[in-house]
Amino acid sequence: MTAGILSSVVRPIRNPQALWDDPVTASGSLGCRRCVDELICGGAHMDASFFNCGDYCRCTDKEACDLVCRGNPARYVERWREVSGFDLMAAPDVPVLAPAPLPSMVPLIEHRSAREGALNFPIVALPLYSLIDLDTGRSRFADRETLGHRFGIAPSARLIVSGVGRDRKIERYCALPNRPALLDALHALDITLITPPNFSVLTGVPRSDNLHAMKRIMLAFCEMAQAGLPAALHVNARTERDYARWAEVIAARSGIDCITCEFATGAGRGRRIEWHVAQLQELAATVGRPLRLVMRGGMRVLEPLREAFASVTMIDTDAFARTRARKQACFTEAGKLVWRNHPTGKDEPLDALLQHNVATLYSHQVYLARLHSDRRLARSAAALDAADHGDRQAV
Repeated sequence: MTAGILSSVVRPIRNPQALWDDPVTASGSLGCRRCVDELICGGAHMDASFFNCGDYCRCTDKEACDLVCRGNPARYVERWREVSGFDLMAAPDVPVLAPAPLPSMVPLIEHRSAREGALNFPIVALPLYSLIDLDTGRSRFADRETLGHRFGIAPSARLIVSGVGRDRKIERYCALPNRPALLDALHALDITLITPPNFSVLTGVPRSDNLHAMKRIMLAFCEMAQAGLPAALHVNARTERDYARWAEVIAARSGIDCITCEFATGAGRGRRIEWHVAQLQELAATVGRPLRLVMRGGMRVLEPLREAFASVTMIDTDAFARTRARKQACFTEAGKLVWRNHPTGKDEPLDALLQHNVATLYSHQVYLARLHSDRRLARSAAALDAADHGDRQAV
């Protein structure tokens, strides 16, 4: 497992933020200059004093290290061969399967516990690892009727399947030997969009572990597309060079018109989220054609991302999670979204509360999207007006 280092054999790095890569303010590590992976990796640039990224592996017992690290040569070669090298461009070509248009918000539904009926909403997101049996490697559902009953959704609802999950589940999925047959079974469920597993691209690990994780994301995306599933490419990255590599492969493959990212964990913490947003904006500009973005988490950076992408869809986890916590979404007189306690009686179903929360958050997202569109039109009109006054003639 990418993040499954045994804590008993690891000496942690005291300040992981010192390992944030920043070629603008930090010089490259001396040990990177003769590394065979430098062209792919781009080198390490950080405030911490390390000779190269091999020093990031703090394991006292290299044989027990679970990273893709040259400190354990036999395991390193095995993992390198597993993905046929770290070059993203070497991944197989995929058919053009553009996903259908998506709304600005899609609620994530984890199960139907404490509900009796079906959620009345035309599109929902479901966790990939709830649709499959990780012990047998088979789909849990033979048809949409069974699936709809299990999750408490309308059988006709469009489905987004999200591959975001904990490393333990992701690794079990990738260990399944019959993934092609499993993906064929998922294809029979008429899925609108699927996102591949988001393999961790961690900070305090050797760069070879990052390169391996990104190649696995690319290969998982290709597997899904080859099975006929409309897929969004998950963009996980740690450095500017990582984002540049993703931009290169997306620009070279016209079949990729939808990407996905996740800000609920590491990338969304502290001020680093602003850096990731800037990199995504640069990626969109480099690709040079309209791209759609599907994201989990990162509500506060929706506005700048909408500037860069043709459309942005938020997979919302709040409606479901806060309904379980007996919270109700409300708007203040100033139009601010707030959550208020909403106690329920013993054994009282949560259908009405979930329906209310989903509808409220959807209307909030629609409002934000329209507000963004109005601001964009206002800026365009102001620019045209300025040009008109400057040249004393219409543009």
